[in-house]
Amino acid sequence: MSNSNHPNLILIHRFFEAYANNNVAELSEVFHPDVKWHIPGAHPLSGTKVGVTGIVDYLAKLGKYNFQAEGIVMGVSEEHVIDCHRNWSNDEDGEGLNNMSCLLWKIEDNKIKEVFNFPQDQHVVDAYFNRKFKEQ
Repeated sequence: MSNSNHPNLILIHRFFEAYANNNVAELSEVFHPDVKWHIPGAHPLSGTKVGVTGIVDYLAKLGKYNFQAEGIVMGVSEEHVIDCHRNWSNDEDGEGLNNMSCLLWKIEDNKIKEVFNFPQDQHVVDAYFNRKFKEQ
């Protein structure tokens, strides 16, 4: 039996579609008003992003690095979704990031309330973003 029709998975797919289309209005619909997104690490993009505006700003900065993702597996419960994927950047200098990552999505009131990011190798992610921000 497939869980692909689970409302929480549909919500996460709505997020990814809105993000891919840079649809801020739709992002506002999928996020809880008090949403938080936790980015671990010691680099300029790390930290907790608060509210739709804070997350949209983070996603816009991330978008400058031409990231792509390939899903591996998603799991769902009544209050959470776990999304594991490979993500990579297509940098002009050929020194892109290629890493596995998992996102834990907390769902409340049929909205995304909190997101926790778990990268495969935090040191690699830190080094990548610290190098990129020095180049700017």
